[in-house]
Amino acid sequence: MPTIAARACGCSFCTKHGGVWTSHPEARFRLAVADEGRVTRYQFGTKTADFHVCLTCGVVPIVTCTIEETRYAVFNVNAFDGAERAQVVTAASDFEGESRDNRLARRRRNWTPEKR
Repeated sequence: MPTIAARACGCSFCTKHGGVWTSHPEARFRLAVADEGRVTRYQFGTKTADFHVCLTCGVVPIVTCTIEETRYAVFNVNAFDGAERAQVVTAASDFEGESRDNRLARRRRNWTPEKR
C-alpha cells in the first residue's frame, strides 16, 4: 500500500479544522468548484494563501497560493475519499516566525502547481 506524506500544522486554525496537508511538486492540480456560493475563503494576516472552506461542512480541502502568476496548492488528506488512515504518514510542522519571503519560497518548492 503506498504511503501519503503529510504535514500536520500546529496552528489553531489547522488544528480545529483537521488540516493535515500533502502536496507533490512534480504533480499538477486543477481546481473545479461546482457551486462557488458554497465556498468561502479565509486568509491569515500575511494574506499569502487562500483557505477554501466548505460552507456546508466546514472542511478545508485545499489551500492555494499564487506566486508570480502560478497558483500552488496543498491538500487536506482528511478530505480524501478512499485513502486509508494507515497510508498517511504525518509529521508535525511549525511555520511560526517564518518570513514572508521564506514562506513563499517553501511553497514554490514544495506545493503542487496548477495545471495550465
